Parts: sequence; structure tokens; C-alpha cells
Amino acid sequence: MVVDNKGKITYLQVIKEDLAVFKITPENGQIPDFKAGQFLTIGTNVPSEGKIIRRAYSIASPPEQKKYWELYIRWVKKPVPGRLTTQLFNMKEGDDILWVKPTGIFTINEKMHDGSPDNRRMVLIGGGTGLAPFVSYSGHLHATGSKREIVVLHGASYVDELGYRDYLSTLEEESLDKGKDKWNFRYRASISRPQEWFNRTWNGQKGRVESFLRPKAGKDLSPLEELVGEKVTPENTSFYICGWQGTVDGALDYLIPKGFVTERNKRKDGSYDIKFESYG
Repeated sequence: MVVDNKGKITYLQVIKEDLAVFKITPENGQIPDFKAGQFLTIGTNVPSEGKIIRRAYSIASPPEQKKYWELYIRWVKKPVPGRLTTQLFNMKEGDDILWVKPTGIFTINEKMHDGSPDNRRMVLIGGGTGLAPFVSYSGHLHATGSKREIVVLHGASYVDELGYRDYLSTLEEESLDKGKDKWNFRYRASISRPQEWFNRTWNGQKGRVESFLRPKAGKDLSPLEELVGEKVTPENTSFYICGWQGTVDGALDYLIPKGFVTERNKRKDGSYDIKFESYG
């Protein structure tokens, strides 16, 4: 049975007309414990439906943030307008919202299949709003003083859709300032429509986010491997992927032939190297 709780939208940043950051604060001020990577189900009455419509969204804020949840949401317009997102994008700060306790299994692996610590490099691949759980991962790992190597790769169509760019760049700058032995973090983004006028200033990676995994013509190492300074293997790297199914498939098409195994297709000993969550 769904148990709805009352809350309010206490912050709303419209990044562009169909992309926004929402902060949801419980009416009683209590944020229940949750794990980085889990999702929050929110809902509201949709007059045209005559009932409450609910949808689940990955939480972008870390578990250590106890004042509110932060959600990174795109307004679904095609093939038909999203019933809840259309309502959300017509709401404002102070409006009431319903929420259901966070849940989900797309969380950070701290241990290997045999119980030993998983100290492998974490490569977090987010397409569009699929970046949200990795913002939570990053904030949590930073807050807990993790020494693991973390690489966040984000893909978007346009430069102004690179949500959390300032935040993630700041985390990388801290890594450069303090040293990788203290905080080992890197962030890179890719733009899939570099030829469009709005993206004319972009001089970074071009193509879909999974293009970071494929060597460019005449090179042995992929852009990701050039960034980390070595070949990525199941022994030294674990992957977490979130976004549209096409993003997930594009990454798996490259990783699986390289010997990487997903959580849904574990090896006989129970080991695996890839966790993914898709939508749409």
C-alpha cells in the first residue's frame, strides 16, 4: 500500500523550459535515512485526471543532506505531455507535494562478491537527468571522505543542459588542489549536437556520453582511458550507468565485449562490474 506523506516545493530552479531542479521538504521537517542512488516517489492531484499521479525520480542530494531532497527533472513533452511533469512545471515554490519514502537498489557497491572491499575505480555514466544519482553518489563519497577514484561522465544535447556542471567542476578542482590521495575525483561532459549554433563555444568531448568509452581513430586508448592513464579492466574499474535505454545499450555494447559483466548477468562466483538503471 502506498503511504503518501505531505511536503512542499521549497526551491525551484528552471534551467531551461523543460529542465529544472526541485527541492522537496517534508512537512514535518524530517528526511528519513536513504542511500545514495535511491529514488523518491512524488505525487500531486492532476485535475484533468481527477486523481493523484505519482512518479519516481532519482534523488540528486546526498543522504547527508537532511533538510530537503533535491530532484533533477525533465518535463516530458513527447510523444505526449507527461501527466505529472506537466503539472510540476506549472507549480511554484511553496506549493504542496506528496512523497513516498525513498527506495531502490541502484546504490554504491562497497564490497566485492567475496566480502572484500570494492576499491575499484568508479566510472559514473549519466545521460541527461540520469546524472542525478551520480550527483548524490559524489556528494556522499565526498562527505564520507572516500579515497576511491571517481570519474563522472555526463552527456547532454546542449551546453545549457549540463546540470550540476559548476558543482562537479568544483569537486574536481578540490581534488586537484588537495591531491588524489585525499580526494580523487574527475568530471567530464560530452555534447551530442556540437554542430548546432547554441553549442558553438563547446570545445570538449563531442558525441553521446558513451563515446568516452571508444578509442578515436588511430588511438589505442579511449578518451576515458586517456583521462585515467591506463586501460580500464574489470579488475580496476566498475561502471554505473543511468539514463535512457539507448545510453545504457550504447555503453554495454562496448563494455561487454571487453569482459565486463552486469549485475543482471553475474559470473558463477557472483561477481560483476556494471550496475545500470534505465528509463524510457
